[in-house]
Amino acid sequence: MNAFRSILVFAWMVVSVIPVGLTLVFCSLFLRDDKLWWWFAAPWLRGVIVAARVLAGVRYRVHGEESLPTAQDMSRLILCPKHQSTWETFFFASFTSHPLAYVFKKELLRVPVFGWCMGRLGMIHIDRKNRNEAWARVAEQGEVLMDRGKWIIMFPEGTRIERGKKGNYKSGATRLAVATGAYIVPIAVTSARCWPRRSFWMNPGTIDVSIGEPVSAQGREPGELMDEVERWIESEMHRLDPQAYTNKP
Repeated sequence: MNAFRSILVFAWMVVSVIPVGLTLVFCSLFLRDDKLWWWFAAPWLRGVIVAARVLAGVRYRVHGEESLPTAQDMSRLILCPKHQSTWETFFFASFTSHPLAYVFKKELLRVPVFGWCMGRLGMIHIDRKNRNEAWARVAEQGEVLMDRGKWIIMFPEGTRIERGKKGNYKSGATRLAVATGAYIVPIAVTSARCWPRRSFWMNPGTIDVSIGEPVSAQGREPGELMDEVERWIESEMHRLDPQAYTNKP
């Protein structure tokens, strides 16, 4: 039954992304990327979260939502979520009061329709094989996008991590925060509980999203700031999903 329900969700995604995506690409010839975000991207991404809830029983609850600034607050912000599955890449884009600019690997631009849309939404694509060039691109574009009212989202572990495991936290997000005077928001997400990484099958249940208080980067060092972000996220993950960490240090 879970497999059938998961197939329904993915079928909806594939069928719906083609007309929405092609319309977005066409309208990008005439509209700014913030209009494209609110008119096409955010509604479609929100639809994926709704489809997962209605068709596959994947619900969610948010803790600490009050920690995020309002839509009127133009503070520079960088979101640093735990990365366990594809679910959070859809959720945050559909949930936040500001348009998001993801930092993502450039290979995704080759994905038909979906990748084309990402290339037109004012995000930051990088070549992960060339770290110096990647950082220069993040630093240059990140500040410009934040000044345009966007929030940057960077997964500090870089890739999806198995439930109950911890990846290598990289300091790219905190380097950008220190360089631009932005705030860092650590976020814990238990998405692998319902949608495991590298899997198409979803399990009914509830995903917990815990949003920490924004941390100022003023006067901080990137390494020690990321250490603080890592400690908060991993501690919160143990609290939210203790079953995943049984008999693990």
